[in-house]
Amino acid sequence: MARADRMAGRIIVVVGPSGAGKDSLINHAAALLCDHKRFAVIRRVITRPSDSASEIHDTMSPEAFAAMKAEGGFAVSWSAHGLDYGIPAAHRAFVAKGGVALCNGSRKALGDFRAAFTRLTVVNVTARPEILAARLAARGRESGDQITARLARSTMAVRGDFDVVTIDNSDALDIAGNQLVALIRDSLSENGR
Repeated sequence: MARADRMAGRIIVVVGPSGAGKDSLINHAAALLCDHKRFAVIRRVITRPSDSASEIHDTMSPEAFAAMKAEGGFAVSWSAHGLDYGIPAAHRAFVAKGGVALCNGSRKALGDFRAAFTRLTVVNVTARPEILAARLAARGRESGDQITARLARSTMAVRGDFDVVTIDNSDALDIAGNQLVALIRDSLSENGR
């Protein structure tokens, strides 16, 4: 992937283990900043059907995803848990013109995010292990043994030289959500437009 030209705006990529509440934080920020013209939430493309239990995303078949990827239709794409994820390339223009975009990402794709969007902030969402376990159990997608195994292999660290802000989402959503909103507002004001 070619290095992105210098962009006027910024992409904020939310990462963290399953159950940390990444989508809840993104939705909180979206609700409070929905009228700001220079702010956008990016809907990921995922090769998983959309349902009420998971994030709002655009669904694509694996074949259509592969074709879109081959045509350069994604600024960033990665695979995890047997699924493919992508950030549509069209969002690069919004960020290049000074917009601040927020998306749910992946720690393993952060290098690709930096290559596609020169101004990148990583929000590492964490939560206490017992909170993660309870949230994963409430989803009903995995057995207790699968949840235990997932938590045992998960890490909350972001590796690499990135601009990282860590937000603990163990308590009330408003606390962590307002921290994310403050970060976005700071990013919006740094351009002074």
